[in-house]
Amino acid sequence: MTATTEPILEVSGLVKHYPLTRGVLFKRQVGAVRAVDGVDFTLGTGETLGIVGESGCGKSTVAKLLCNLERPTAGSIRFKGEDITRLSGRALKAVRRNIQMVFQDPYTSLNPRMTVGDIVGEPYDIHPEAAPKGDRRRRVRELLDVVGLDPDYVNRYPHQFSGGQRQRIGIARGLALRPEIIVADEPVSALDVSVQAQVINLLARLQSEFGLSYVFIAHDLSIVRHISDRVAVMYLGRIVETGRDTEIYDHPTHPYTQALLSAVPVPDPAAREHRERIILTGDVPSPTDIPSGCRFRTRCWKAQERCAREVPALAVPAAFHDTSGPAAHASACHFAEERQVVPPEEPQLHGNGPG
Repeated sequence: MTATTEPILEVSGLVKHYPLTRGVLFKRQVGAVRAVDGVDFTLGTGETLGIVGESGCGKSTVAKLLCNLERPTAGSIRFKGEDITRLSGRALKAVRRNIQMVFQDPYTSLNPRMTVGDIVGEPYDIHPEAAPKGDRRRRVRELLDVVGLDPDYVNRYPHQFSGGQRQRIGIARGLALRPEIIVADEPVSALDVSVQAQVINLLARLQSEFGLSYVFIAHDLSIVRHISDRVAVMYLGRIVETGRDTEIYDHPTHPYTQALLSAVPVPDPAAREHRERIILTGDVPSPTDIPSGCRFRTRCWKAQERCAREVPALAVPAAFHDTSGPAAHASACHFAEERQVVPPEEPQLHGNGPG
């Protein structure tokens, strides 16, 4: 995690809405699923940005947009200054070579009918210029060795490997084209806890060896902490807090981040006894019916009437931060400067309902 301040990726106003239609012969749009609803962030060269949030917050959709597996409804994604959302054909294909993805589930992301050698070498079929045909097998064996697998496994099939080994195969496939950015979409969530640390350590080593930049997506803040330089917390399609990893974990300012951190297991029994557990009330609102103002207000103990009227900007609270730029600790909360966490036994909810 030795990053530079020079951005390799700049995301601005990123939006992805999926239309809801009604009718069989004559379809008409009756609404939209606002999966991603205005996301901004940068990624520095050699940096790891962790994106965290509950299931359904839009983080996996962001991953698909970054890898051009989905087209955005609005906004821009700039790779080295070029907006890749406007590219097509050969230009888009060239960019895709530099932004690769590691998928969540190693049990479904590998074709069971293909050998490991064919799986890892498959990117060369799409980008034949990346490796001469006679050199592919050697490169595949090298990639297996890099991720900690025996090169002689090239003729085996996915069912002959454990979950952790399968994820290593997926990582080797992601490295085949020597990309500059890896988008890892919950790469350890399907693995045992004992294996998760091994995969995280592998990703950290590969980043150091190859100068990779990571967008690391997860729902578990404790996992993201071990690999990220900066963290962005997402809720219902938007980033609600972002900053350096130490700032997010030591001084969270958004109530949602505070609630997520209160659920992270603490190994020290003494510390566990003195920590407040924040239990959020209610369910996450539907992305088809976003609450007015602050979209977290229906579950927030700090919510007041202002929260229903005004959308809070993702900004640096002036009272206790003097940082600026992409690494600034910013929070989308009208009351971010209020450090005190209200105990869950004394909720102060106002303006409930999506309204």
